[in-house]
Amino acid sequence: MPSVVGLLEEHELAARRRVDGLREEADRIQAELVAAEQEWQEWVIARRRVGTVLAPDGGGIADEKAAPVPRDADVRSAPEQAAKAKSQVPVWREGLAWSVLSVDYQRILEALADRHRLHQGPLTCQELATLFGLDAVPAKVEALRSKAKRLVARGWLAERQPGRFTLAQGVAGQGGAS
Repeated sequence: MPSVVGLLEEHELAARRRVDGLREEADRIQAELVAAEQEWQEWVIARRRVGTVLAPDGGGIADEKAAPVPRDADVRSAPEQAAKAKSQVPVWREGLAWSVLSVDYQRILEALADRHRLHQGPLTCQELATLFGLDAVPAKVEALRSKAKRLVARGWLAERQPGRFTLAQGVAGQGGAS
C-alpha cells in the first residue's frame, strides 16, 4: 500500500506537469495573440488610409494647398469631434464619436467593445495589459487603471465590480460609430 505522502507527491507532480503544459500553451497563445493584434492594427490603419483617400474631398489634400488652415482647426470647429488633449476625456453623450479620445483610450474602448460583441464579461486592467501585449507589471497596469477610471468617471465605461471594466450601456449600443 502506497504511503499518503507518496500519493500526494504523485498528485503534486501531475499537477505541476499540467501547469507547465498550460503555461507553454498560454505563452504560445499569447505570442499568437500579439501577432494577430499587430495584423489587426495594420488593417485598421490601411482602412483609415483608404477611407481618407476615397473621401469625397479627396482626404483634404486639394484643400490644404488652396487654404493653409491646419486640419486641427477644422476638427475643433465640429462639435461632435472636438479635439481634446491626450489627458482629457470628455463626458460621454449620445452621438459623441470615439475619435475625440486619444488612441490609448480608443484602444481600451475597442477591446471592451470586442468583449461586448462576443458576450464576454468585463476585463481587469491586468487582462487589458496582457491583451495589449504589455508586461503586466504594476506600472503598466496602474497606468491602464488610471485611464479606465477616467473613462468610468466620464461615462464611457462601467465598473459594476471593483477593478472589472466594461462599456457603459449607451456606449455599448453605439458600437463606436458616430
